[in-house]
Amino acid sequence: MSGITGFQLWWWVILPYLALATFVIGHIWRYRYDQFGWTSRSTELQEKKLLKWGSPIFHYGTFAAISGHIIGILIPERWTHDIGIPETAYRWFSAGAGTLAAVLIIVGVAILAGRRLFVARVRATTSPVDWVALILLAIVIVMGIAETIGVGLLGHGYNYRQSVALWFRGLFAGNPDVRAIAHAPFLYQLHATAAWAVIAVWPFSRLVHAWSAPVWYLWRPFVVYRSRRATRPNEPGTSGRRWRRIGVHY
Repeated sequence: MSGITGFQLWWWVILPYLALATFVIGHIWRYRYDQFGWTSRSTELQEKKLLKWGSPIFHYGTFAAISGHIIGILIPERWTHDIGIPETAYRWFSAGAGTLAAVLIIVGVAILAGRRLFVARVRATTSPVDWVALILLAIVIVMGIAETIGVGLLGHGYNYRQSVALWFRGLFAGNPDVRAIAHAPFLYQLHATAAWAVIAVWPFSRLVHAWSAPVWYLWRPFVVYRSRRATRPNEPGTSGRRWRRIGVHY
């Protein structure tokens, strides 16, 4: 890796691998020693009205954003070119879809953050690790929105698939392109750094509930319900029993 400083090697190679190792080992430790804590720690009992709106909106926006990251970062640029999608069309589609996801995330985060900050019973259930994870998530979200709307939609655009995406895929191939990420705009570097921080904190927060999707429910046996025709008692409140003399068996 000629032409790379020690700081760049530490920041863009060693730290991401440390975050990945923490992510994997932390999940294994959490599952073995804290299965009762492997939960979202739902606060539905503390407050329900805001949660029923904020949670679905935030999660739908998050799923859309994750899908966009999979297409933009994990899928090489030449693949989209091979199927006839020019870079200009991809950039506008990415900016439009990303803006929709950003709007959903902003609305969802505003509801959920306000709920957690201003509802005392919900705030009391938040642990220090959860606050750290929420702050890091907020940084990732703000940076992502700034990239999508500020650079992609309103700005001149930036082809991150030739820099950030190359470095990210290289991490899993064992050959990260440090020069590519080191010359990316600072906004993208900060976004990537905050994302690795979230990955490192993930196993120790309530974010682990993301892996607890009830897939087994698809193979769960059916619950059999049998109907029964209701019969009215002969006399109200007696279930059909009439008054009898004491000592006479029913």
